[in-house]
Amino acid sequence: MALEVFQRYEKKYLLNSEQYRAILPELRKEMQADEYGSYTICNIYFDTPDYALIRHSLEKPLYKEKLRLRSYGVPGAEDTVFVEIKKKYDGVVYKRRTELTLSQAEAYLYRGVQPDKDCQIMQELNWFTRRYPLQPAVYLAYDRTAYMGREDANLRLTFDTNIRCREKSLRLGAGSSGTSLLPGDSILMEVKIPGTMPLWMSRIFSREGIFPTSFSKYGTYYQKYMYLLRKDEQRNA
Repeated sequence: MALEVFQRYEKKYLLNSEQYRAILPELRKEMQADEYGSYTICNIYFDTPDYALIRHSLEKPLYKEKLRLRSYGVPGAEDTVFVEIKKKYDGVVYKRRTELTLSQAEAYLYRGVQPDKDCQIMQELNWFTRRYPLQPAVYLAYDRTAYMGREDANLRLTFDTNIRCREKSLRLGAGSSGTSLLPGDSILMEVKIPGTMPLWMSRIFSREGIFPTSFSKYGTYYQKYMYLLRKDEQRNA
């Protein structure tokens, strides 16, 4: 069974293709491709009708939370997907998720049909969905290559490219097309660590002038497209 509970620090970095090519050989000395290698991650983010969750997140509060439906590749009705709650408190990321088939997950999140599954995480999901009037808000997909530490498998590093989003056809089974979020040569790198970043990794990043950044895929799409579109609609109303 896939891991259902995560607790870690996550640091994000925006790279260009030159920086990526410079650091990858050095990183590969200490890290190796994980068991899945390269794959596409597809998500539906859920929010309130007035986008309260993402608007709160963009204010950079001490605590924030989100709910999403995630698959690895474009799923069929009986393929496994994940319903996830992701929370961040004081810089630490907590993720809790449970496996369902796509048909079960859509029945639960889109129509309120409770799945035949009783566990602590399901109870947390029920509390979350009762607390907020959730609806599908945005589809977001990206192509990921993942690495793990050769000596410490809890050290993970991912590279996300071709980040794309859409506001229509908000189903995981509707394909992975969407509007590109970043310039073509941009790469989002994430370091996922249980504690302190290894010194060797810090030295590589420092040498290449690579520094952490605050970046939210959903938040960036909301600010670049969804928020401006709604402001235009309000002005024209």
